[in-house]
Amino acid sequence: MTESGSAPITVGDVVAVMDALFPPDTCEAWDRVGLSVGDPAASVRSIGFAVDPAQATVDEALERGVDMLITHHPLYLRGTHSVAATTGKGRWVTSLIRGGVALFSAHTNADVAASTAALAELLGVSIEAPLDEETGIGGVGTLEQALTLEEFARHVEEVLPRVPAGVLVGGDLQRPIRRVAICSGSGDSLLDNANAAGADVYVTADLRHHPATDHLWNGGCSLVCATHWASEWPLLPIMATRLAAHLPGLDINDMYISEIPTDPWSLSLRS
Repeated sequence: MTESGSAPITVGDVVAVMDALFPPDTCEAWDRVGLSVGDPAASVRSIGFAVDPAQATVDEALERGVDMLITHHPLYLRGTHSVAATTGKGRWVTSLIRGGVALFSAHTNADVAASTAALAELLGVSIEAPLDEETGIGGVGTLEQALTLEEFARHVEEVLPRVPAGVLVGGDLQRPIRRVAICSGSGDSLLDNANAAGADVYVTADLRHHPATDHLWNGGCSLVCATHWASEWPLLPIMATRLAAHLPGLDINDMYISEIPTDPWSLSLRS
């Protein structure tokens, strides 16, 4: 909370700090980051963090009575001509405005600055270099102690948030794993980079059938595939901690991290 007699923190203040921590000019050209909903002059006393702007996370923000919701994924990645409450996203915008909740996102700019580090720390991987030198996305590093692929995959499942879809593993389960490539979120475009980096395993999300099978059939490194929400959720606590540290007057206790999975999958059925 703001100290007695001090000027109230505004949406604009939060945006300025977030942009300094996660510079928008480092995001991909196709990305759309920043303030989507809200008045920069509006005061902020509490903030929620979520991976996705979605019905569940918007409802949660409104129920908790926060003034601002910061998400990793943007509300709109492509142009829109309407925010009428005739679509899901239109309803969310309407609800946020009516509830006085601002919406801000830091996406690929946050990936460059923190997502890889957040996931690597959970996995016990010491990052040595980005996976994609041109964009700074992802990372490659080493485990302190080698594990088999099965042991490593079970470790991934243990440290990531549990979701219905679980974790998928590709490759020889007894293969020794020491060098690890990481890309939180959708990473099948960087399969070749993982191989070029000499990785024993590549940890990412949303791997498609043909890129993954071609990669393995051609002798590529092992694969551990999480869901998009699970692999990017570790970023949220880092966002909250860094924001609180750089915005005097707003305490970490005035923030919450949403634990609602927003993957599209609600159940995994096994025969």
